[in-house]
Amino acid sequence: MKTPDWYNLGKDSIWYPYTQMKTAPEPIKVVGADGCRIKLADGSELIDGISSWWSACHGYNHPHIIKAIEKQLKTLPHFMFAGAAHEPAYILANRLVGLTGLDRVFFTDSGSTAVETAMKMSVQYWRNKGDKKRNKFISFNNGYHGDTMGCMSLCDPDNGMHKFFNEYMPKQFCWRVPIDEYDFAEFDNLLEGIGKTVAGVIIEPLVQGAGGFKFHSPDVLAEIHRITKKHGILFIADEIMTGFGRLGSMFACDEAAIAPDIMCVGKGLTGGVMTLAAVCVKNEVFEAFLGDDLKMSLMSGPTFMANPLACAAANASLDLFESEPRLQQVERIEKHLYNELGKLRGMDKVTDVRVQGALGVVQLDTNWDEIFKMRAEFIKLGVWVRPFADCVYLMPPFTISEEELFKLTNAIEKVIK
Repeated sequence: MKTPDWYNLGKDSIWYPYTQMKTAPEPIKVVGADGCRIKLADGSELIDGISSWWSACHGYNHPHIIKAIEKQLKTLPHFMFAGAAHEPAYILANRLVGLTGLDRVFFTDSGSTAVETAMKMSVQYWRNKGDKKRNKFISFNNGYHGDTMGCMSLCDPDNGMHKFFNEYMPKQFCWRVPIDEYDFAEFDNLLEGIGKTVAGVIIEPLVQGAGGFKFHSPDVLAEIHRITKKHGILFIADEIMTGFGRLGSMFACDEAAIAPDIMCVGKGLTGGVMTLAAVCVKNEVFEAFLGDDLKMSLMSGPTFMANPLACAAANASLDLFESEPRLQQVERIEKHLYNELGKLRGMDKVTDVRVQGALGVVQLDTNWDEIFKMRAEFIKLGVWVRPFADCVYLMPPFTISEEELFKLTNAIEKVIK
């Protein structure tokens, strides 16, 4: 089939993310998407196994979200969110407060800017309280929190994709995720020793995403939170990947029955339709910025924060969590992944299989050459699965059918074999 004219027009102008442009294969040519299927220019379809970078929780082109965006488009596509108010943002903020149990919402335009904002909030929180020494953060091995400079400094400095920038980034403290009483005692001692320099502890609750899909239990998360608060340090939950039902509860922190001081959300916030993120905080954090001096204010504000179109999409997405059985669908997906991916345990090169909610991971003894070959094989089998590092993983839309799920898990079994 003839290559689309638009592709030929732009192919020498594009620079792709996370890609070696010299050796990369040609990208798929996407012309549409519906439900859980991606439509290609040659007329074929792929079943999406990763929800468009973990965001399209309702699948594609859900009529309720499309209708909400179309309605908003006719009245107010965008207006700056400084000194102005609009209905979609105010309604969404109120709903996020109800869902998270936190008190205030600061909107941003992406997950990375949400984490950057959380970092700025944390440092300024302490400065506003008269403590200028707390300007460091504790994050965890295998963590990933985004691609901007502050976010990169929170990622794993030894094994993460940003290690080449270690001499450029701010220096933070990176610690292993505790797993037993001895680890927790060491973590407690660490905070005892350096806690007076630490503005916040940040973690991806229950599952660390792009750092290799490492899991930890709700009990571990709860104990990390307890020790952090024992030392009076702000606890930041990066729920950008884990939030909005992906791991079985609306938010991963719910599984551990903890309330972070700051929570970052994004990705599934709009159902994967538009870019939007938010930083939700306790009143204690918000109130530290109140005073007669303008210098106490949070000097932060992305141009497209609280974009009305994106807020309308997010409100429609939350409608679907209320009106359609999303968490039950996640439970169904979890059972399928547990049963079908579990069959791969013991297979040659399979070192681990783990499942949590609508996330399934098969860890392999492999290398990048094999990963790239697997990516090509998945496309031949009619599925969009993008293994990376040593993991083949699935994060399908919650609306996926059982037939489509079987096609995904069967493809993984076939490719690994």
